[in-house]
Amino acid sequence: MIRLLLACLALVSAMPAVAQDAVPPAPYANVQLSDPAQEAKAHALMLTLRCLKCQSQSIADSDAPMAGDMRSLVRERIAAGEDPEAIRAWLVDRYGDYVSYQPRVTSLTWPLYALPLLLLLSVGAVLRRRLRRGGAA
Repeated sequence: MIRLLLACLALVSAMPAVAQDAVPPAPYANVQLSDPAQEAKAHALMLTLRCLKCQSQSIADSDAPMAGDMRSLVRERIAAGEDPEAIRAWLVDRYGDYVSYQPRVTSLTWPLYALPLLLLLSVGAVLRRRLRRGGAA
């Protein structure tokens, strides 16, 4: 009885993995746009967007299904004439600042920019004091 229960549990837990493979890829996930100028805009934007599943690759470099969906969205919107920065803003609104390799400075992210500067200034002040004391002695 326990073996049957474990077999059923294993079968049920494997279903999401099988379902993911059954989803067809997005239409423009791996197909370039026919207009080279539009494809260049799309590719430049895709290089600056992070794959949310891989986290260390851009959506242009990732093979994850989610990155393919995001590539398709970018290409569809570029083909429709939308500005790349508007597409980036839409993706940031949808997925958060983490999706962009070029995060904007907001009330939540300003410490990320200010703290390294403050750290460098404090290290410089400490070094200056130590060098002055060493030279006076």
